[in-house]
Amino acid sequence: MPRPRKCRHVCHFPQTLAFIPLGDHDKQDAVILSVDEYEAIRLIDKEGFSQEQCSESMKVARTTVQQIYTNARKKLADALVDGMPIRIEGGDYRLCNGTNTSYVCGNCFKRKLNEQYGKAKGEHIMRIAATYENGQIFQHFGHTEQFKVYDIEDGKIISSEVVSTNGSGHGALAGVLNALNIDVLICGGIGGGARQALDAAGIKLYGGVSGDADQAVEALLAGSLNFDPDVRCSHHGDHHHGGNCGEHSCGEHHCGE
Repeated sequence: MPRPRKCRHVCHFPQTLAFIPLGDHDKQDAVILSVDEYEAIRLIDKEGFSQEQCSESMKVARTTVQQIYTNARKKLADALVDGMPIRIEGGDYRLCNGTNTSYVCGNCFKRKLNEQYGKAKGEHIMRIAATYENGQIFQHFGHTEQFKVYDIEDGKIISSEVVSTNGSGHGALAGVLNALNIDVLICGGIGGGARQALDAAGIKLYGGVSGDADQAVEALLAGSLNFDPDVRCSHHGDHHHGGNCGEHSCGEHHCGE
């Protein structure tokens, strides 16, 4: 029996999950880049890590990193040369929470969140999430520790529950919402990268909202929600921090990116 593959430590969940070349490519098969392959490309080609540094960051052997990186570069070459779409999904990975102490295995991520939430989304259910703190809309998406999740049927709230983000870092929050099958997000401030990630996941955004979370959802259902379609998070600016895991920003954008 083969030994189970070790999950790879990923510190930055992709903010853009699909790339489509110009032209008619709707029926063309996409190149599937796994999340751990994306992370190897990010660390080595964008951040300038050596393969040894990359292996330390991803918590796997250097030979494993070499294989991941080689596979990823081959897939990117195929997509560029043959004009194929790229999708980023799947893989054996763990999401970093910024403290190096708690991870969620990517292949089990959706199952764990659904277990936490307690039920799958029904066929005719719309699911709304709101950034949440003490009953209010939390104002900084990238620092969200809880979402309140509402199931809607026939324009009415039929259930709601507060769900922890499990300490997920900024770039992983869109993945949390996607795993929970969220259709709509209500939040305060949110960065441009997070907006792109939500758009790629097909999650409709109502940003720039403040006040009571339950009332905000009721207002949305009544068509009277006051929101800002061009909201931006400017609490810390839109720049990268150079920190590594265990530091406050985990090398990611500070406000939702």
